[in-house]
Amino acid sequence: MASFMQPDDSNDRVASIPRDLPMLPLRNTVAYPFSVLPLVVGIPRSVKLIEDALQGNRLIGLVSMKDGSIEEPLPGQVYEIGTVAMIHRVVRAPDNTLQVVVQGLERLKVEYWLGAEPYLRAHISLAPDIVPQDVELEALERSLRELAQEVIALAPNMPEDAGKFLDQVQDPRYLAYLISANSRLEVAEGQKILEMDNVKDKFRALMVHLTREKEVLTLGQKIQSEAREEMDKAQREYYLRQQLRAIQKELGEADESQVAADDYRKKIEDAGLPEEAKKEALRELKRLEGMPPQAAEHSVIKTYLDWLIELPWNKLSEDQLDIVHARQVLDEDHYDLQEVKDRILEFLAVRKLVQERGVRAEPGEEEKVSEAMGAILCFVGPPGVGKTSLGQSIARALGRKFTRMSLGGMRDEAEIRGHRRTYIGALPGRIIQAIKRASTRNPVFMLDEVDKIGNDWRGDPSSALLEVLDPAQNHAFRDHYLDVDFDLSDVIFITTANTLETIPPPLRDRMEIIQLDGYTEYEKIKIAQGFLVPRQVKANGLREGEVTFSEEALRKTVQDYTREAGVRNLERQIGTICRKSAVKIAAGEVQTIAVTPEIVREYLKRERFESEASEAIEIPGIATGLAVTAVGGDILFIEATRMRGKGGLTLTGQLGDVMRESAQIAHSYVRSKAQALGVNADIFEQTDVHIHVPAGAVPKDGPSAGITMVTAMASLFSGRPVRSDVGMTGEVTLRGRVLPIGGVKMKVLAAHRAGLTTVILPKRNERDLEDLPDDVRQAMTFVPVDRIDEALAVALLPVEIKEPEALAASNGRQRIEELGMLNAE
Repeated sequence: MASFMQPDDSNDRVASIPRDLPMLPLRNTVAYPFSVLPLVVGIPRSVKLIEDALQGNRLIGLVSMKDGSIEEPLPGQVYEIGTVAMIHRVVRAPDNTLQVVVQGLERLKVEYWLGAEPYLRAHISLAPDIVPQDVELEALERSLRELAQEVIALAPNMPEDAGKFLDQVQDPRYLAYLISANSRLEVAEGQKILEMDNVKDKFRALMVHLTREKEVLTLGQKIQSEAREEMDKAQREYYLRQQLRAIQKELGEADESQVAADDYRKKIEDAGLPEEAKKEALRELKRLEGMPPQAAEHSVIKTYLDWLIELPWNKLSEDQLDIVHARQVLDEDHYDLQEVKDRILEFLAVRKLVQERGVRAEPGEEEKVSEAMGAILCFVGPPGVGKTSLGQSIARALGRKFTRMSLGGMRDEAEIRGHRRTYIGALPGRIIQAIKRASTRNPVFMLDEVDKIGNDWRGDPSSALLEVLDPAQNHAFRDHYLDVDFDLSDVIFITTANTLETIPPPLRDRMEIIQLDGYTEYEKIKIAQGFLVPRQVKANGLREGEVTFSEEALRKTVQDYTREAGVRNLERQIGTICRKSAVKIAAGEVQTIAVTPEIVREYLKRERFESEASEAIEIPGIATGLAVTAVGGDILFIEATRMRGKGGLTLTGQLGDVMRESAQIAHSYVRSKAQALGVNADIFEQTDVHIHVPAGAVPKDGPSAGITMVTAMASLFSGRPVRSDVGMTGEVTLRGRVLPIGGVKMKVLAAHRAGLTTVILPKRNERDLEDLPDDVRQAMTFVPVDRIDEALAVALLPVEIKEPEALAASNGRQRIEELGMLNAE
């Protein structure tokens, strides 16, 4: 309790209090009459105030500050009701602050301020409390005293004799200020009590505060009692459980939890865990043993131990390193794809020699050896060319388990690395889950659609794959859930993608890219004969020989009912023919069916595709270009027309920025070469040009259509039609140079499928022709060009035109008349 002076001791001093006093502001403190208050004074002006008071009568005024953050408050920033105090003792500390002990004498009221320099000074008047001598005051005093005794009994830090001291106080004012000084009052609330003139009002305010304090203390004791009971209960259960275990041990009986713990310990020993994983498993098992089965974390630890035990830490499939057998398996499952097959056989040969000859990595060469043993293959190509099935063939050739995971649309990094065990329902990532399903540490692991990974606020899965697909560091892959290293170096990872552009460069750098381009018509027929037809015959319940396909029937199916780089739609059409044949065989109408082109037309109805290049181009202004799409190569027609205008250029067909720039370059080039093309240069100022690239609903972009646009506009203005059997690709500059482009193989295959016989391509792409199948190279003519003039000489029909504008107009009128006759018919 705060120290207090008996009121009778200060009567003489109160009588001698002067009316002008220095005023000491108090921060976060209220000074009451009769109280003994220790103060620490450090502000220079307050230090001077104390020093001057010591030289005089030692009397000062104490007033509380309205805002405790103000360093040197002014008169309006302190309360005007305070306490006159006598300085009893002053001690100077080593840091030059003063430790002052003061004693409250009487309430004061500031009449007016005398100044703020060198410290606050005011003219005051004494304001003694009003103490009415009546029954109500006596009743309030008794009630307050009883309530204070109850609070003292509940308060944990109050001394035992505080209640006895309270009983000895007889003066009402002394009682009010004693309780106020020892209650947990805020400054504003304590100041409010100090400013009350009547002691009855002080008693009532203190009773309200003490009643609330009593409720808080009672509730706090109840909470502590309940917590203590829960703790005692848990300790009692623990001791009883330990005693029960001891009794069961003496009787030769073991509880279920101990049996489970012993079972886990045996499984951990038999699982062949690495040192780190074993240490973590035993640590978690120790926690499990000291935990009741009803605990929330009991099942979490059991699940974690189950994952650690069931993972194939040391289970490896034995590789079949027979090169002849592997080649046979690959040839059985896939036609051609020689580059892929050679790479797989190289992998097997290296692995066989390393194992047989015991090759060991020199210090610092471990990374190179690991890359040779665990290369990451990436199959890139259009849909339906056999990327996923190649992974299954590799696994069969090696004698390994096969597992796959689709990455398309994945946006959560935790799908790769797992969730931490702090989350409810946490699980390992899909990499570890797939390894567990495979039950071996060295499966063939296919990651499909690696080019379609997304990212958002949940992380970037492609960045998480950097560790997985790096042979130099995936030997210590750390899943967030397991939180121990798992060796992925023996896994053969194979990724698939349709395009390389959307794969992040760091991820692409870790993979060995193997391009799978589209198939030629000849290859599709061979694949259908060797793989697709037997598979669909079996899948539709037919026996061998009941349905046979002639080569002409397969060719018609390829040409008229499918247009794709792969063979997925071709297999669907063959399946349709087999199902319709099964209906007739099941009905007893026929016993065998030999599928001919006529039966294909009957079963598959009207033809879905028609070779666009088969129609002769008679109108100037149309040229055939070659492009690469997400599903392989394709041909596209670029149409140009002109009308009277002011030299404008209109572009349609959902063209991207690069393709629009190619059209503007083509327009500028043709205008600059008007004289060489036999065109009047003035005609461009009176003519608007419109270029359209069908189909209008498909977005297109890229620079490789530049040569086609120049040819189309040169044909339009010169009146010379473009050869209908010629396809072209290449980027064009303003100087007329033809620059190299990509995707030559897929573009040439598309031209071959469309029936084109001649392809114009940049001279610097000539080396790409070596990748083409022999039958395509023999069936087509390739014209490498370095300048656009060379391309125009080949593409435009060699027609002598003296008046190109007139002839172009007449050709246009002739074509319109022909179309009118067709419509009339």
